[in-house]
Amino acid sequence: MKTKLKKISDSRIELTVTLDAKDLGEAAKKALEKLAKEVKVEGFRKGKVPTDVAKKFIPENDLNAETIDFAVRTTVIEAFRKEEKSPLVLPNVNVVKYVPGEMAEYTATADIIPEIKLGNYKDLGVKKPEAKVTDKDIKQVLDNIATSFAEKKVAKKAAESGDEVIIDFVGKKDGEAFRGGTAKDYKLTLGSNTFIPGFEDGIVGHESGDKFDLKITFPKDYGVTDLAGANTVFEILVKQVNEIKKPAIDDKLAAKCGPFKSVDELKEDIRNNLEIQNTQRLNERFKDDLVKALVKKSKVPAPEVLINDQIRLIRDDMTRNASSQGMSFEDFLDRNGETLDSWNEQAHKIAEERVKASLVLQTLAVENKITVSDEDVNAKLAELREVYKKSQDALKSLKNPNVKMDIKNRLTIEKTLDFLVDANTK
Repeated sequence: MKTKLKKISDSRIELTVTLDAKDLGEAAKKALEKLAKEVKVEGFRKGKVPTDVAKKFIPENDLNAETIDFAVRTTVIEAFRKEEKSPLVLPNVNVVKYVPGEMAEYTATADIIPEIKLGNYKDLGVKKPEAKVTDKDIKQVLDNIATSFAEKKVAKKAAESGDEVIIDFVGKKDGEAFRGGTAKDYKLTLGSNTFIPGFEDGIVGHESGDKFDLKITFPKDYGVTDLAGANTVFEILVKQVNEIKKPAIDDKLAAKCGPFKSVDELKEDIRNNLEIQNTQRLNERFKDDLVKALVKKSKVPAPEVLINDQIRLIRDDMTRNASSQGMSFEDFLDRNGETLDSWNEQAHKIAEERVKASLVLQTLAVENKITVSDEDVNAKLAELREVYKKSQDALKSLKNPNVKMDIKNRLTIEKTLDFLVDANTK
């Protein structure tokens, strides 16, 4: 067997494979043995016909077709190994020449794991952010706690900031209702800033029963392209105004939240929890920033086949999320003012980033001999079995060898990320 490599791109190659008479002879022998089991010859039981006898009853075209098929299947992976290349999916094969008993030539095209050239992972210039907690952060949590204990009372007055209103509204652009701009019996707390600028302020001062038009200009950087910077009119009906009376933030409220003797103890507990949450969040962001910086400093071709796999996973996740809200994937796109083309474009970017990050981390792990022991994997499995001990389906899935391999890969990535963090915090 002879091979010739042609580079199509950084992540795609074409091999030209030439087989000689010896290669075809082995394939012809195996092909004949297979076909002999299916041929019917008088005086012999099916599957027991000797190959030299069976050959006389097998059409020559059938034997030739089976021979070249067997020859390709048994040599194509070996050909890639010979060139020290690893195909990511089964190669696309095209037989170019075939002279039975003499020679054959075929091409095999496939995406491969590309060559990754890592940049200097010890000098990425990424600063680790500090997990600061401000008095404003604590006040926000206290306000949220007070809101959770607040009492609502229907009020016959003009709505004020801090009140809750129940409204119907229809948003129109150029006289036509636009997607995502209509709702009935919508509960909105004025001053929460959950709507675009001007919407909540425009409701302040209106009473129950008021019906009015509110002119709103969407921000130029609004996420839905069709509405970015657009002039719109919202037809609004105020159906109810609820006055929200929050309790005072004092020792009495603190006692309702847990074993706290004073509001100062509650504040200290809030501060500690926020510090833990902020530390975890910022640590994850630091890791993400380090990986992005390493990708930028490295040469990382992203095979399209891996990108397409990631796009499929992204779409599957969005489809499940949409389904949980009673929508199809297409409904979800409509609701967010997206087209399939615009979604595919954005998903492709996200998928490419994920693939490059994964390839960089895998390369970093290999070059630095970062591995995970069987003991670590078994310890994680034991931890998961304890978590899912009441679910027989989950426990059964943990016995799948693929799950064990997935756990090992994830632990390796985690260990590699820790290695990258250590290399950039000394």
